[in-house]
Amino acid sequence: MKKNYVCLAVFLGLCSIGFSIGKQEEYSLEELEARDPEGLAEILARTTSKPWRGEEFVPGRVGGTWNSSITNEPKSFNLLVAERDNESSAIVGSMHEYLVDYDVVRREWKPRCASPEVVVNEAAGTLDVIYTLRDNLYWSYYQNAQPRVPVTSDDVIFWYNEIVGDPALHSSGYNSQFVTMEDGSEERITIRKISDKRFVFHFPRLDADPLLATNMDFGPSAIYGKAKRERGVQGVLDLFSVATDPKTIPSMGEWFLTEYIPGQRLVYKRNPDYWKKDSAGETLPYPEENIVQILPDQNTQFLVFKEGSLEGYTSRPEDLNELIEKQNTGYTVFNAEGSVNAPLWSFNQNPRNKDTPQYEWFTRKEFRQAMSCLLNRDRIISQVYRGLAEPKLDFFPPPNPYYNEQIKLQYLYSPQRALELLRSIGITRDRRGIMRDEKGRQIEFDLSISSDNTVTADTASIIRDELDKMGIKVNIRATDFQKLVEQLTATYDWQSVMIGLGSPFFPIQGSNVWPSSGNLHLWYPLQEKAATDWEARIDYLYNEGKYTINREKAELIWDEYQRLILEQCPVIYLLRQRSFFALRNRWDLSNFYYDNLNGVETSQIFLRP
Repeated sequence: MKKNYVCLAVFLGLCSIGFSIGKQEEYSLEELEARDPEGLAEILARTTSKPWRGEEFVPGRVGGTWNSSITNEPKSFNLLVAERDNESSAIVGSMHEYLVDYDVVRREWKPRCASPEVVVNEAAGTLDVIYTLRDNLYWSYYQNAQPRVPVTSDDVIFWYNEIVGDPALHSSGYNSQFVTMEDGSEERITIRKISDKRFVFHFPRLDADPLLATNMDFGPSAIYGKAKRERGVQGVLDLFSVATDPKTIPSMGEWFLTEYIPGQRLVYKRNPDYWKKDSAGETLPYPEENIVQILPDQNTQFLVFKEGSLEGYTSRPEDLNELIEKQNTGYTVFNAEGSVNAPLWSFNQNPRNKDTPQYEWFTRKEFRQAMSCLLNRDRIISQVYRGLAEPKLDFFPPPNPYYNEQIKLQYLYSPQRALELLRSIGITRDRRGIMRDEKGRQIEFDLSISSDNTVTADTASIIRDELDKMGIKVNIRATDFQKLVEQLTATYDWQSVMIGLGSPFFPIQGSNVWPSSGNLHLWYPLQEKAATDWEARIDYLYNEGKYTINREKAELIWDEYQRLILEQCPVIYLLRQRSFFALRNRWDLSNFYYDNLNGVETSQIFLRP
């Protein structure tokens, strides 16, 4: 079930990259080239468009079971531990709430479990964000196994100070608690209790979007606090492992997790104490139960959907024809414009690998620009996506308030320009057509991809083929998802990678990615000092933009920021895929929407009479 909120960090999209995944035989280039793409107009005519544009939801009726699926086992039911794994985070997120939500259509914040108030003191150059929690918030237990406990300011303050704010716990939100002052020093955004339902964040300097910096979800302080007092950091990390009886985990969200059978399923039950109600006063969500099957790959998911045991299915390009042809078997296929997210290609510039020839090549912007000029997006769109995608040439997506349609990537597909760029740094072809550097070394590198993603494998095959035509050898390394995460965040022993990092709806999203000190500054994370002049400039612009509240001045900052990243090509975006989702006809469509901004909106879906 969809949950609308804006997270503080950009999450790794390694297993999804904007579309569903599946483990399948990799297509040969001959098979890819033999595909006969069906016209987009015909596909759209045979599917349904229903984007959300701000419509009000209608009252529904309680009842029924929602059947869904995930690919991987949860790693933990602990909110802190789960943030390191997308699948676990989604599972645990159903039992927690963010303070506020962002409406990407109206481009405005709205209350979720708290109402915000921003108080600016321009004379002092500071501001406060005061939050007031809803009265009807509780930590509840399934079937009232224990008395419900009101959610209070103490929960938020404890989580901010003792969990996210403790560097020993390595929360991804830790860095977002600090602001860079005008003199370059770092000061922390502090939090203070006003009352049981009110608390305030104090910013030591003005901030362009303080709600983004303070929005958070949190756990019950009574439980996590006791664990930390008694056993310290390890006590916190050991809470709510997958061996825990899920019925003992309190929830303040839509669902109780009531059952987990490894390798088979998770079962959620509706939380009658959930704060959100429809216009008729009925508690949401409407389904009584949510059964999440653990299915190993998308081939299996597609089969199970066709058998009628899943409510919805996000189509891969290769499934679309069959999915559309069989709509009369009890479901409807919806279409959405190109996703705001896009897979990207990046090259490792970490000096841990400075003794390798790849490090010498990858740290030259002309090399990265040349790789961008060898990325044949049109071929990938035609052969892998059947024409159902478009190139991603901007940095900020259109929903971002500082998106500028005039700022586009300048290094588009052009083998001739790629040759010129490579020649400018001493890389040329020998008599046999093999590309070599000034020292005579063959240009060869690995391209790491997640092993359970057939679309990524097909895309990587085309990249390999295009570079092979130029005399560059690419070795595709299909790697287990968890191993790939380890390489990117711990061992750094990768050469180039194709992944997804999400898309910033706000310019300051990605605080752990774009500043050079970020732990997910993909090409060279955790820099103590910016390694290059251009990264230092990115750091400066990011910091200036973050604290500039004057719109005109901010536009100049973020324009330069976007142009610089697109010029340096530390990441090279591929494309935005048009997506398709099939929904069982037993569900009323009144509150169902599907688009490229909100994704699949099923938060208020209910059964037909």
